[in-house]
Amino acid sequence: MDLISDHISHRFGALEVLDDVSFTVRSGEVVAIVGPSGCGKSTLLSILGGLLRPSGGQAELRGAPPADSLNPLTFVFQDFALLPWCTVAENVEFPLVHTALDAAARRAVVEDALRRTGLSDFRSTYPKQLSGGMRQRVGIARALAVKPAILLMDEPLSALDSQTRELLMEDFIRLLADGGMAAVYVTHNLEEAVRLALEKADEDTKEKLKQAADKSAKDKEKAINAAVKKALQEAERKARIEAEGDDIHRHGEQTCNDAHPQAVVLVRRTSQLAIAFIRPHTPSPGARR
Repeated sequence: MDLISDHISHRFGALEVLDDVSFTVRSGEVVAIVGPSGCGKSTLLSILGGLLRPSGGQAELRGAPPADSLNPLTFVFQDFALLPWCTVAENVEFPLVHTALDAAARRAVVEDALRRTGLSDFRSTYPKQLSGGMRQRVGIARALAVKPAILLMDEPLSALDSQTRELLMEDFIRLLADGGMAAVYVTHNLEEAVRLALEKADEDTKEKLKQAADKSAKDKEKAINAAVKKALQEAERKARIEAEGDDIHRHGEQTCNDAHPQAVVLVRRTSQLAIAFIRPHTPSPGARR
């Protein structure tokens, strides 16, 4: 089954969000939509999934889904979207309740989805008892339960810490590796997009993606080095101020001009380093000294 974006455009009032977007997601392909926050990625995904009617163009499914597919399209959301009063197993079973499957068949599907996502030991646990990464695994298991032809993922890792993102990214790659399911992956993270796309790309595309990822990594390293250097400089400045103490200290001497004796340079420690250059006062003739 193919998913086709056919000249999709969309507006929210006077704001144009999408303008004539066309592409095709073929059976077994992984397509990543990359862009900064607010550029319309999630809007496009909602249109592709039938949750939002576009202002122009259309989203089209072409071809037949797999014979055992209960829903050709399904979402994995950024915010998990779990039912808090249901256990893990009940959340995974929820989209199966109104299908033709009987209770025994539903249990078998749920058990298979839990096994594939590493949740078999947590079937009776409630969402509030799970970490963010585990909750997202429940969302993935729920999506897999309907055996979709195309999986629509809306920044599914953005709310997670870096270690959990890495683990779930490996899960996504493993689940999509056999080519039995296509996916549209929305993200603002270029590295995530590259890792998923590299699993399916041809050699020329792989090289281009690797170059883009290398540039992104170098830019990130440069920014980190600059931030570390700035932090070290600030720490040294604060340490120097602390060493001066709270009282006024003689910091050095400097000649004000050739006609007058040297002036004392005084420093007082405040929130900022303050240096006062004090020029001697020359008394007027006849003044008391």
